[in-house]
Amino acid sequence: MRKVVVRSLAVLGIVAVPVVSALALQREQTAPADLDLIGGVIQLVQRAYVHPIASDELTKDALKGMLNRLDPHSDYMDEKEFKDMQTDMSGQFGGLGMQISAQGGIPRVVSPIDGTPAARAKLEPGDLIIKVGTASTQGMSLRNVVDMLRGTPGTKVTITILRGKEDPFDVTLTREIIKVASVKSEMKPDGVGYIRISQFGQDTAEGFTAALAKLKGDAKDGGLKGLVIDLRNDPGGLLNAAVSVAGDLLNGGTVVSIRGRQSDDQRVFSAPSRGDKLPGVPVVVLINGASASASEIVAGALQDRKRATVMGTTSFGKGSVQTVIPIKGHGAVRLTTALYYTPAGRSIQDEGIVPDVIQEAPKDQQISGGPLIRESALHGAIANPGKLGKSDDAANPAPKPGEPADDKIKAATSAPIKADLIGKPEDAQLNAALALVLKKDAAPK
Repeated sequence: MRKVVVRSLAVLGIVAVPVVSALALQREQTAPADLDLIGGVIQLVQRAYVHPIASDELTKDALKGMLNRLDPHSDYMDEKEFKDMQTDMSGQFGGLGMQISAQGGIPRVVSPIDGTPAARAKLEPGDLIIKVGTASTQGMSLRNVVDMLRGTPGTKVTITILRGKEDPFDVTLTREIIKVASVKSEMKPDGVGYIRISQFGQDTAEGFTAALAKLKGDAKDGGLKGLVIDLRNDPGGLLNAAVSVAGDLLNGGTVVSIRGRQSDDQRVFSAPSRGDKLPGVPVVVLINGASASASEIVAGALQDRKRATVMGTTSFGKGSVQTVIPIKGHGAVRLTTALYYTPAGRSIQDEGIVPDVIQEAPKDQQISGGPLIRESALHGAIANPGKLGKSDDAANPAPKPGEPADDKIKAATSAPIKADLIGKPEDAQLNAALALVLKKDAAPK
């Protein structure tokens, strides 16, 4: 599944590396016969295909095809796509404000971004975009769909949506410059703080720290009674942002570790020795099936370290790290180079985070399309490798064999809440979390 933000490509759990030239890339020896085969086919297409095609287009498509077949998240980005990705991660870009994926030949909405045209139009995760204007999207490349959805801010675009078993319907959206504030906070009744993280971008770490400070300042004389961190429908983002957020609630120790083939891909990310900015304050983390990657890192770290109770439904299960390798003058390669593990040595890949407390959204608050397809159902998804031989944190032993049980994972999956209800007074999952965090035993022992 290729996930794209309109405007551009969204990377879930990425690590950037310095710019290198194509010739400087470390590589194992490739058999000359393989290179001859690739070159020969390109020449054949150029000579015999019904329409002329430039060699650079064939090369780009060959690279995309090679990387796309590895797993759902590896890809090749040309110069324009790479610049778009960098713009997305900066938190400001033009477009409609939604993530879409290529699945089954028809683009599907992964998640609308809070406060954008897509969210205001009440688009839902799972919606199929079957037409843009008068053009059918069946079989169209995701890049072409994105290009059609983009445009000058202030202009309109009409898309046709297929949602569950409903009849198709048209939605007209006005393009605008998307300014994504990834962190929002609010003081809820009874002295409980609420922080919503919609994605993990370059502003998230600073925004989360500022939100904690503001909530503490807004609390009355009795101080902050509890904190709810809302990661529902958060598709992830930057690994360092996730480490920083978790580190603001932990005193030292492991947040997450990554394990790959290269020595540079064997790393442990730790919290500051005195990082917890809310010592003794109970925390509840809300997740659902649309919480992925960086969201799962935060939820898994706080769960394993017994710093928070995780509530909601099982997360997406995207537990791999993509390294973005710029190639001077030729865009960049996004390559899956490692898997990440929670402090107790659990791999989230293919399974996700199972909440401590299962709390489904009421049926009338769930999206119409039903449960989302999870990582495990994606073509080419990497299988869960099992737990590490021992915990990365001696104070947090690995879970007992067989936990979490498959039946628990199955029972915890359901359709996510409608995006426009998140954080509202009628949000039943949030209300349950607010009630839980006020209990004396909200923080797991």
